[in-house]
Amino acid sequence: MNEVPNAAPLTIRTLAENDIDAFRAMRVQAAEDTPFAIVSTPEEEARWTREENLARVRETDRQCVFGAFDGERLVGIVGWRREPRVKFAHKSLIWGVFVDPAYRRTGLARRLMESAIERARAFGLEQVQLSVSARNPRAQALYRALGFEIYGTEPRAMRIANDYFDEDLMVLSLTAPLSTIKN
Repeated sequence: MNEVPNAAPLTIRTLAENDIDAFRAMRVQAAEDTPFAIVSTPEEEARWTREENLARVRETDRQCVFGAFDGERLVGIVGWRREPRVKFAHKSLIWGVFVDPAYRRTGLARRLMESAIERARAFGLEQVQLSVSARNPRAQALYRALGFEIYGTEPRAMRIANDYFDEDLMVLSLTAPLSTIKN
């Protein structure tokens, strides 16, 4: 692991209203830095209004965005959303995982992911899902190390110019190994 740029410990907490500008800037940075990993383009991210971004990060029993902070500086994010419909209420989704390049390989993405997984456990959910670019082996390795398994691949899930990117669909069972679950 790399050393963290600041000697002070990094903190992880849910984002609040006063973090909206930093969240917006980080989402634009993420879309520029890893366009194959973020659905929105930088221009689309920049168009989200303050109110729309507040709705995206507002902490409720159904959603939140965890932020990693180096002092007051936002250096990583992960979104968590729980399904509202009764038939899907046993699962949640992780979205928008991004860590500032200066903080990669420090264990920060793992800590952010663990925060989102713990939120799912706290609500008694049975599984957590995410999708990841098939061209992002470092993210896939992290997710596998956390217990996620690939259950399918969406071919040509994203197109950037004339290049297509497959998405691997991954799931983490919080109740029993997937190999023991029968339909």
